[in-house]
Amino acid sequence: MVKVEYHADLKEVQSDAGLAALLSSDAQAAPFDRLAWWQGLAEHCGLAPMIAVARDGADYAVLPLTGADGHLGALSNWYSFRFRPVASPGADAGALLAGIAADLGTRAHRVTLSGLPDEDGTATLVETAFRKAGWLVAREVCDANHMLDVAGRDYATYLAARPGKLRTTLKRKAGKVATEVLTRFDADAWDAYEAIYRESWKPEEGSPDFLRAFAQAEGAAGRLRLGVAHAKDEETGEAIAAQMWTVEGGTAFIHKLAHRESARPLSPGSVLSAALFRHVIDGDKVSLVDFGTGDDPYKRDWMEAVRPRYRLDMFRPLSPRNWLIFAKIGLRRLAATAKRG
Repeated sequence: MVKVEYHADLKEVQSDAGLAALLSSDAQAAPFDRLAWWQGLAEHCGLAPMIAVARDGADYAVLPLTGADGHLGALSNWYSFRFRPVASPGADAGALLAGIAADLGTRAHRVTLSGLPDEDGTATLVETAFRKAGWLVAREVCDANHMLDVAGRDYATYLAARPGKLRTTLKRKAGKVATEVLTRFDADAWDAYEAIYRESWKPEEGSPDFLRAFAQAEGAAGRLRLGVAHAKDEETGEAIAAQMWTVEGGTAFIHKLAHRESARPLSPGSVLSAALFRHVIDGDKVSLVDFGTGDDPYKRDWMEAVRPRYRLDMFRPLSPRNWLIFAKIGLRRLAATAKRG
């Protein structure tokens, strides 16, 4: 018998022993699937959680949502590499998610979930569950995830397979840039990262407080890899590039990277990336490196595969609040058909 409940207060989730265990770092080997991640999004990023939980005996399925006015979305943002529901090992995740989808029909007219992977079957699982519960589902690719399967190689073997231009850059610039990889949180190094980010080509940071709190927690857990680069011939000793990675469950996640525009001739970002790749491949012995979302051209120099990320837009077919949306979708399809014709 599937029972569905909702939690707007994450302390309720934390106080439930079964849920807390399922959503802990002991059970989930990626930060995006953990209660602590959602707590950070709520505390620092202004997202109001609505955690949907389906229970069947000792089995759980959890769908972390946010939103208002009957339109719900994923409890995630630009810091999340991907979004997916979390289920107990061995549970019938499809049946539990179908229970959530059926119950959501009384609370929402539209649910939009972005960033779902499907190499593990997540997008298909969620789509099937909502269709089974009577929702209309539109599915499309919304983003790309660049990744590297290390496949047992050491760093030297991996580097030999990189593009010639990158290898030449590293050979020419490595002697001009000093790098350091910290495995703990260091306040001075983090201040340097924030200063570098402000002077980089990157857009304004969405939530610096979230990122700092996450880095501190990952440092305390031993998962942080914080890289800092300096120009060897600079008397000031000013850091010119910084990167934040984390490592767990055999995967290295590349969260943030930035360099000072004034230091671009030294290619400090590339040299620092090489140092971190060496650290996680030869030192941490990871099997995968995940470069997050975004189809930036420079990622292709380091990564060897691209995985799609999907958006599912789910609608209650009889809700009047969706009729205007259906009309717009119909008009777009007619326009596309006319253009092809």
